Parts: sequence; C-alpha cells; structure tokens
Amino acid sequence: MKILVSGAGMAGLSAATNLVTRGHDVTIVERSSHFRVNGSPIDVRGDAIDITAKMGLLDKIREHRLHMTDQTVFVDADGNAVAPLPVAEFDDSGDDIEIAREDLANLLAEALPAETTVVFNDSIGTLTEDGTGVEVRFVSGRTERFDLIVGADGLHSTTRRLVFGPEKQFVEHLGVYVAIADLPAEAGRADLPNPTYNYPGRMASIMRYHDRALAVFEFRSDWVDYDYHDLDAQKKILTDAYAGHGQWRVPELIAAANADPELYFDSCSQVHMPTWHTGRVVLVGDAAHAASGLSGRGTTLALLGTWFLAEELREDDLAAGFARYEERQRPYVRTGQAAAAGGADLVTPATQEAIDARNERIRAAMS
Repeated sequence: MKILVSGAGMAGLSAATNLVTRGHDVTIVERSSHFRVNGSPIDVRGDAIDITAKMGLLDKIREHRLHMTDQTVFVDADGNAVAPLPVAEFDDSGDDIEIAREDLANLLAEALPAETTVVFNDSIGTLTEDGTGVEVRFVSGRTERFDLIVGADGLHSTTRRLVFGPEKQFVEHLGVYVAIADLPAEAGRADLPNPTYNYPGRMASIMRYHDRALAVFEFRSDWVDYDYHDLDAQKKILTDAYAGHGQWRVPELIAAANADPELYFDSCSQVHMPTWHTGRVVLVGDAAHAASGLSGRGTTLALLGTWFLAEELREDDLAAGFARYEERQRPYVRTGQAAAAGGADLVTPATQEAIDARNERIRAAMS
C-alpha cells in the first residue's frame, strides 16, 4: 500500500521502518525542518526491548545505554544532597534501557530503509477519504493520494483533530507542565551528579550525559490555553511559573531556557480514545494514547504499537487489521497510563510538607 505517516518522532520513525520492511510504499511528512531529537533521556522497557531486537536495533541501543537515574539526587536550596532518587520507583526491571532521546531518534532515522520518502517543512492540511483512498492536501499546497494515513503526530495530533474531532474531546491534563532546554554551560560534566531541586509545586533539575546537559523543569498548573507552536508564549509561561524565586540555580536555568531556540515545552497529559482508527486513518503513539512523561513509558508504547500495526495490517481488510492492532496494544496502554499516577508527587510535590516527607521517606528506605 501507499502509506503516509504524519510525524517523524519515535512513533513515526518506527512505524515507517516497520511498514517499509513489510513491502509498503511509505512517505513521512514532518512539520519541522529536521528530525526533532531534543528532550530528556527516555526508557525502553519490557516487551519493547524484544521489538527493538526484531528491528535489528537492540545491540546499538545497548551501546548507547545511560545510567542517569542512578546519578540523580534531590538537593536543597544550597545545593546539598538531601535524598537520592529512588530508582526502584521508576524502573520496571533491571532490563530497562535508558537512552538519550537523540540517540534513539538517530538510530531509528538511520534504520529507515532507503526507499522511504521523508518530506520536511510540511504537514497535512486536509484529508478527504472516498472509500478507496485518501486525498491529502498539504499545508504547502500540493496534493497526493494515499491508501492509508498513519497519524504519528503526537499529543497535539493534527491527524486526530481532522478525522476524530477537537483535541479537548480526548486530552486529559494531569495538572503538570514540563520544559526541557539545552544547557551548554554544563556540557561535558557527565561525571557529576544530576541535581534536582524542589520548592512547592516546582521542580528544576540539571541532567548531564555524554557531552550534553539539559535544564529540566516541571511545575504544577491548571490547563493553560496557548498556541503550542508559539515559542515565545511557551517561554513566557515557563518564566512566569518560576518568577520571583532566586534560590539554588533557578534564575540561571530559566535564562538558559529563554536562550534555547528549540525549547521543549508541553503539558503532561494523556489521550483517551474509544478507538484509534476510522476508515483508512489510524493513530499510533501519543496521538492515539499518550501516557504523559510522568509515566516514563511513551517510547515503549510507540515501539510496541507501531510493530503491532505493521504486523496486523491487511490491505484486503483494514478494519480487521486495525482491530487486532488495538486489541494487542490496549493492555500495554492501560498499564502505561496507570504508571503516571503519583509521578508528580514524587518529582514535584505540591507543598513544602510533602517535599520534606518525600525526602524523609526515601532516606528511611535507604537506611
């Protein structure tokens, strides 16, 4: 089949690879001018590890393995360590693989079969299905016809909005926002601990790995209505959230965020849908079932779901193939989304009392 994959993130790249290797003609369309690889390190867990082995990527993924959670400590306003990060509360097992987001994205991009078409600086404008195919008009103005559309375009999926309805019908905000910025001043210091500082409802952290460093923020907030493509708006929301707090290294990290032209900023939200397919359109990854960064399982779900979809896809009976894909994927999604519960309480407690209680609990458990 001739298939369009919307989005070149983890879900889009893995979907394209799995579909092309099964004989399909695949085009990826990506809004950005390049593969976007910014973000904090991620995890490959459980059955997704076996999937990467089947994709021929596991050995390379293991070569890039990180151990960042082992190096993370909670600190006070003076930078003194007050408690280690309880790794057991994050990992499913010792087999889990932590890897830099850019490393996994680059490995997936390198694995794309040569016959894959990748189109940058464009995105879907409209979709028109007539039963035998889907006519796509892109934002650039060009049109093309496909047999199948795979929406892998993330939490704010354009494919989902065009086909299934407005985002607000499916997105559940979990009361937390996250931001990630490049921190060049700390680059090349991966031998140092990764400090995480809290004050009520706020978290600021430094993550160091390889020759890179990131400033990472997480803060509690009700839903904020803004244009999620507006970088200036994102920076203002982040700056306002930490305004007036001069302790630890918060002002320095906020300044780094404002200087980053590719700041990552988004809500911690989940997507809940009764079905991920209709007609000749199917959703994968966060577009279908975002679990949120609080779960630590978004990449794992993307790898699993795109493999299941490619395995179950049948040109002569799309509906049956989509149904089998959903049947196999939904148990993993339920587990992944449930894992987000309590994530903010551990990393970003709401009150000083909760921060103190968390630190004391961890110290008691480690003694």
